[in-house]
Amino acid sequence: MAEQSLHQSLSQQQSLAPQMRRSLEILQANSMELTQMVRQALDTNPVLEDVTESISLDEDSPSPEEADSLESMNQTDDDWRDLAIMERRNLSWSADDEERREHLYNSIVAPETLQQHLAAQLELSLLEPSVREAAQALLGNMDQRGFYDLPPSELGIRLGLAKEDIDEATKLIRGFDPAGVGAVDLRDSLLIQLERRGDRDTIEFRIVSDYLEDLARKRFPRIARALGTSIERISEAALAIGRLSPNPGGDFNPTGNPYIRADVIIERGEDGWTARLTHEYLPKLRINDFYKDLLGKASSDAKARHFLRENLREGRTLIRSLSLRQETILSIAEKLIQHQPDFFERGPRFLRPLTMNDIADELELHATTVSRAVAGKYVLTPHGLMEMRSFFAAGYQTDDGKEVSNAGVREAMQGLISAENPAKPLSDDAIAKALKAQGIPVARRTVAKYRDQLGILPSHLRRSFS
Repeated sequence: MAEQSLHQSLSQQQSLAPQMRRSLEILQANSMELTQMVRQALDTNPVLEDVTESISLDEDSPSPEEADSLESMNQTDDDWRDLAIMERRNLSWSADDEERREHLYNSIVAPETLQQHLAAQLELSLLEPSVREAAQALLGNMDQRGFYDLPPSELGIRLGLAKEDIDEATKLIRGFDPAGVGAVDLRDSLLIQLERRGDRDTIEFRIVSDYLEDLARKRFPRIARALGTSIERISEAALAIGRLSPNPGGDFNPTGNPYIRADVIIERGEDGWTARLTHEYLPKLRINDFYKDLLGKASSDAKARHFLRENLREGRTLIRSLSLRQETILSIAEKLIQHQPDFFERGPRFLRPLTMNDIADELELHATTVSRAVAGKYVLTPHGLMEMRSFFAAGYQTDDGKEVSNAGVREAMQGLISAENPAKPLSDDAIAKALKAQGIPVARRTVAKYRDQLGILPSHLRRSFS
């Protein structure tokens, strides 16, 4: 029998207070998630009330002080019950109809997003705080397919995160469901899927790793010669690879056209460009005065006093966190106006390179705070609805010394491809040379990466013979 022993050890570990954790959750939540969080708080915390749902007072309505009294609340409830009974007399709803209607209402739920699905798995992982912070930053840098906008190592440098934490977080996320997320590109995603299936030492794995472009062009004889096997075996491998998912996060977009609310609107005013928050999806909360007074009256009941104090504390934390979230998002939007004047005047082509560290330093925030604040947030601009994080991108310096962002390069590519001759489409090398002629030095491999991000096929598949 193995010998057992007990020993003690001391170690330092950073932990977040519940209030701080709540504030970070609210800061990172998008508009739909935040609406659900606030509605849940209103349903479970009796001291909170939604001021936006208050009924306008008429001459016969009680004063705010009277409305907070228990007698007035009971009277109002009786009035609503009487009205409901009178209205139901004129309806032909049966009990079965009512049950079906309730079932329908209860069945309408917001679809789970890829970010929510991955965040739930992260929440269940036992991690050091620094690794969890790195993983949250990586999830915020992930697109709808589950691919990173920036390589994890580069993101870690920009956010000032330790390489060891980024590496551990990267490895963790690559093991999340669905298989294939946490990749830097399509090849990497397919390799993750094959490895998760136990197919690392297979021809399929080697083809994806070293001959993916040849596979896309159906150069089976060339691949067969390189791997020393038959064309029939390569054909079988191609069918197996074709069953892998090129879009691991695709199942988390069930509507195909999700409704997106803008968090910020940036528009031109009399004094130039201004940013304003949209509040239509966010209820205006306050602490009900009735429960404040009740706390003083419940001095003899310890359980009631504790219950009220806990709910008052949670309510105030929620209200403060919502205010801080809105203030942070607005401050970031105002900084975007300062840093991206050419974009607002002339369009996406003139988006400048910008990092989250730049904004964080100016606002005296941590870069990860900025990363959380912009995750899942949208800005309505004169050039359309844009993800807030799309304003942060690396870029290139043109021959004349100007800077152009990755988004600007992609738009320039889109313009070149849109104007190409369908019978002789531009190859990636030709696009790279055309961009260089415009003063934008971009490698062919980078062109291929951006083309894939734009969802544009290679030149040989774009060719038209009509």
